[in-house]
Amino acid sequence: MTRFLAKRIGQAIVVIFFVTVIVFLLLHSVPGGPAHGILGPKASPQAIAEFNREHGFDKSLFQQYWAYLSELFHGDLGESYTLNQSVASLIGQRIPKTLVLTGLSTLVALLVAIPLGVWQARRRKGLADYAVTTLVFVGYATPVFFLALILVIVFTQKTQLLPPQAPQTQSIAGLFADSRALILPVLAGAIATVAAFSRYMRSAVLDNLAEDYVRTARAKGASERRVVWLHIMRNSLTPIIAMLGYYLPVLFSGALVIESVFNYPGMGLLFWNAAQTSDYPILLGAVLVIALATVIGSLLADVLQALVDPRVRGAIR
Repeated sequence: MTRFLAKRIGQAIVVIFFVTVIVFLLLHSVPGGPAHGILGPKASPQAIAEFNREHGFDKSLFQQYWAYLSELFHGDLGESYTLNQSVASLIGQRIPKTLVLTGLSTLVALLVAIPLGVWQARRRKGLADYAVTTLVFVGYATPVFFLALILVIVFTQKTQLLPPQAPQTQSIAGLFADSRALILPVLAGAIATVAAFSRYMRSAVLDNLAEDYVRTARAKGASERRVVWLHIMRNSLTPIIAMLGYYLPVLFSGALVIESVFNYPGMGLLFWNAAQTSDYPILLGAVLVIALATVIGSLLADVLQALVDPRVRGAIR
């Protein structure tokens, strides 16, 4: 296990290094260079030269990249050109709220998707299985923004049961204090995720139902409930655990849309507003943070998978 951890952490460090290279090159791929992207296409040559001198863009690419890495090691992601605040502090204020939203959405999705996948697998090729599969595919194919708009129309305009806007607060406690306003953003994120998780769970349970250990447990007189929820469930959860890590970028991209629709004060809304104003330091900082979260999520998923499944531990020895 120690060797496996060392190998995966080494791979994660290499991936993070390449992520910093890609983010750095993204900044320089802006048409006309960073100065044109930030000052606008009508900026004078004198203004561009002054900007490049001030920010070190007149140096060689290697020198610029080394300076960029040094700033990253010190937690410096640059300054926002529109909000006059450091990008690190802006992301630090917003990312906990996005984690709350994605965490709650994922939790609700898992609580629905796992029993649903098991229930479908035990009724494979039945009328109920076909009906639920159809609904799941509709949910999977529906764009998140359209799903969020449907929820707004149904729950705020037609029935007026819930407020259309997410809690407008600066603190995490404020989010939970206005829990009614939190329901629709969480629901929009959960519905979009239930479809994917339930399909994986259904397939995993079907695979395990045909395994020898299941037939052995039944031959020993174990009840069907015990076979499913004790023996099959543990092995079937392995792909779901792995998927959680790999699904992290999808959850964050979904949060971007959901936060924009419900005006949720998280990192997705910060990214959306930065895209509207071409605030490149915020955009690149957000891309870097999401990429790092994806790498870390993938690492955690592999470790959890190895802890849960003895076959994975055996394969890595």
